[in-house]
Amino acid sequence: MLNIRLPDGSSKSFPGPVTVAEIAAAIGAGLARAALAGKVDGKLVDLGYRVESDAQVQIITERDAEGVDILRHSTAHLLAQAVKELFPDAQVTIGPVIENGFYYDFSYKRPFTPDDLAAIEKRMHEIAKRDLPVHRRVMPRDEAVKFFSGMGEKYKAEIIASIPEKEAISLYGQGDWIDLCRGPHVPSTGKLKTFKLMRVAGAYWRGDSRNEMLQRIYGTAWGKKEDQDAYLKMLEEAEKRDHRRLGTQLDLFHMQEEAPGLVFWHPKGWALWQQVEQYMRRVYRENGYHEVRAPQILDRSLWERTGHWENFRESMFTTSSENRDYAVKPMNCPGHILIYNKGVRSYRDLPLRYGEFGSCHRNEPSGALHGLMRVRGFVQDDGHIFCTEDQILDECVAYTALLQKVYRDFGFTDIIYKVATRPAKRIGSDESWDRAEQALEEALRRSGVDFSISKGEGAFYGPKIEYSLKDGIGRVWQCGTMQVDFSMPGRLRAEYVAEDNTRRTPVMLHRAIVGSFERFIGILIEHYAGAFPLWLAPHQAVVMTITERQDGYALKVKNELLNQGLRVISDLRNEKISYKIREHSLQKLPYQVVVGDKEMQAGTVAVRTRSGEDLGAMSLERFTARLQAEGKAREHG
Repeated sequence: MLNIRLPDGSSKSFPGPVTVAEIAAAIGAGLARAALAGKVDGKLVDLGYRVESDAQVQIITERDAEGVDILRHSTAHLLAQAVKELFPDAQVTIGPVIENGFYYDFSYKRPFTPDDLAAIEKRMHEIAKRDLPVHRRVMPRDEAVKFFSGMGEKYKAEIIASIPEKEAISLYGQGDWIDLCRGPHVPSTGKLKTFKLMRVAGAYWRGDSRNEMLQRIYGTAWGKKEDQDAYLKMLEEAEKRDHRRLGTQLDLFHMQEEAPGLVFWHPKGWALWQQVEQYMRRVYRENGYHEVRAPQILDRSLWERTGHWENFRESMFTTSSENRDYAVKPMNCPGHILIYNKGVRSYRDLPLRYGEFGSCHRNEPSGALHGLMRVRGFVQDDGHIFCTEDQILDECVAYTALLQKVYRDFGFTDIIYKVATRPAKRIGSDESWDRAEQALEEALRRSGVDFSISKGEGAFYGPKIEYSLKDGIGRVWQCGTMQVDFSMPGRLRAEYVAEDNTRRTPVMLHRAIVGSFERFIGILIEHYAGAFPLWLAPHQAVVMTITERQDGYALKVKNELLNQGLRVISDLRNEKISYKIREHSLQKLPYQVVVGDKEMQAGTVAVRTRSGEDLGAMSLERFTARLQAEGKAREHG
């Protein structure tokens, strides 16, 4: 008898080998109808997979994250089949699952048009309705190369030819269409009901700019229509919140070709920047950090010693002078170690915390640049903690609590935690990586938070905790980091005198809370849709006159508010008050102050909120107290 263990702890017995589909049917007809794939002893497999020995089996449906990914992968195949039916001369390349959807790259003689996209999506629905069975077959590598070459699919043949010779090739077919794929896939095209094609973009074959430019068709697919509708609504809302559009509308910043990937900050944008920077400066001061400043350009020999020249060279801007090579710093850590090294350090000095609003530059590909979210020049709230190995846990636990408070103050309460472990290309011993990874995992356990493991995604010099926040429309942004580094301090000969008078190398913790200021401000713009809380708003209030008779009183009100430390502007233009109110509403100022003859005579102000609520007339002292209380409450949680 074959014993199949199920996720709920129960078991089912079968007289002999059984497919995953048969297991689902034995559990219940409803589950059999909903089944998309299976998981056998942790491995995802097709419903047709035969289980031949005792195993732990889970039936995968659209309710599972793996099930949604399978739907998306199968929909990518559906897209490729539709393109081949409509455009037989098109060649297919690769079509992976991505976040919230999928894409497929095609080589075709002309660009796909919006009408083409509509026709392709229509054909996809037609193929789905055919309910074509999806079959898997295995073929020797060389035979698979000939098979796809014979079909004229040179890209598929090239991919297969790069696979080791003795490896068997997995193919998936539906109807008269077949593709190279590891799978698993849905049992038939009829399972694919909810999808939409989004756009076409360019993509180089195998990501190499020396190769042909292909056409990448992006799509989204979901298990339920309501989930797709919610996603499309989120995208619509995201477009309204796009920080590039709002940056222009609110006169915060701009970017232009003379400085690709770099930002021109306007007065209002720089006021917003300063609120973030001065807040973070208080965080430094109140949590034992010493603010420092290191040079922008450092000699190549330093970057060679740290390992950056070998591992990060392509992303660095370089220059030379008097027969010496230099690099514009892509990160701040080496400079902080050089500051640490100026003087004899004792174990009594540790932990020693340095913080810098460090300006860094990285030579990002032009195609990757995206407003404030991906730039070539950026400032980080960069901090480095020099400590003993015994102090790592306490420092990481304290840092997580600090990060949580900072995010709350900025309006983010939902945080996702991941530990990114050693990549294939790295420096340092396996033993040091073991200790570093274990320390980070234990720190999060002590912080009482759930976390996941991102295998192989650590930095080349150490593992890290990645802290991601969710914004106002549910998007996830990775901002904060905490990295344990056993390697770089030793490479730059950092030492401290231990309690037994021996010289030891400190551990270095790299940490950033908001990360790139540019990117974080972009996130804030989109999170608040430009309607910032009072303490962050570049302009907190505008004082407007009804007629020019109130100009003197309006300026007096403005100056009194400025003297209280508030960020206030005035509008004395000879325009209707309704026009002024509408215009400043579009600028999303938290408060509008209107003064007419009545207010001037009574020594009061009429106050409106950004939402349009009329607070009526009040004394200037009362209005000032309201703003100060609101600003303090928002800023300090």
